[in-house]
Amino acid sequence: MKWTRAVHHLTDLVEKVSEMPGTHFRFEVVELWVFGDLLGAPRDLEHIDVALVVDLPVDEVPWLTEPLGAEHWANASRVSRNPVMPFWRSAQAPVWNHRIERPALAWSKADGIAEETLVAVGDGTGELVRLPAPEPDELRKRLDDELALSLAALRHDNQVYTDRRWSPGKLTPYADALWRTTTGYLDLLDALAR
Repeated sequence: MKWTRAVHHLTDLVEKVSEMPGTHFRFEVVELWVFGDLLGAPRDLEHIDVALVVDLPVDEVPWLTEPLGAEHWANASRVSRNPVMPFWRSAQAPVWNHRIERPALAWSKADGIAEETLVAVGDGTGELVRLPAPEPDELRKRLDDELALSLAALRHDNQVYTDRRWSPGKLTPYADALWRTTTGYLDLLDALAR
């Protein structure tokens, strides 16, 4: 997609999130961060990366998983119909990690739309509004914390899948949850090995 279209998708999402009532969902999105290629120089992109920070405990939002109700939220916000790659994060932990590198806050429930970020992204000067990079020890600690959380979630989702394996009803939601948790755990292991 063209750069201007990508910026339009981000702006549209920020506006939708700022207008969405939190009472219709099991959680509330309290911050929206942009990261990745959209913070660089203007060029064609395949998708835009956003981190959606929710008011849930960290153990309900392990790395690369979706909180319960995320699909409904994505449909209501049109994330599911646009070239947007959402990464769900808990408000009780830092938004950044090895993949969400130096994000820029685009919206928060507390302060509203971060116009400076949207202008910088549109101008191709997103570098000016990004968070500073963490120190290597700080990043390592963050990854260790996320890995421990991810392992606990993997054990839990594996047990839920095992318990439901031969029960009546669809297994797909449990298999999908286990797949997401496994993918997150392996991604963190690979990041720590580098």
